[in-house]
Amino acid sequence: MKKITDVSSDAMAIKFDRGDVFSNKCPSREVLRHVTGRWGMLVFLALRDGEAKRFSHLRRTIQGVSEKMLAQTLQQLEADGFVTRIVYPVVPPHVEYQLTPLGIEFGQKVIDLVGWLEDNLIGILNNRQQA
Repeated sequence: MKKITDVSSDAMAIKFDRGDVFSNKCPSREVLRHVTGRWGMLVFLALRDGEAKRFSHLRRTIQGVSEKMLAQTLQQLEADGFVTRIVYPVVPPHVEYQLTPLGIEFGQKVIDLVGWLEDNLIGILNNRQQA
């Protein structure tokens, strides 16, 4: 595998093998945790149409998510470059969230995964009953 050096600070360069998510030192592990966490994939699905959505709309769409967890998930995905936060200078505050081009690309993979899951759900549920 190709060695990649991430020089994010002058003091230290972190080396890792591309795709070595099994290593606790691999930066991709943290990003993987953000996108595959309990709410991350659902945020991608909720924003998949490319339209900007308000926080309240996302909260209603993603049933069961608390305000705190949705805000934290959106902040993580924004920091990773998957989501953009659009702030309108009005009173009361108006904020919307939208997938970036990177988020759209990853979101398509989430849609494919969820499609596969839905296609195989009956078999999966049957396996669960037999276990």
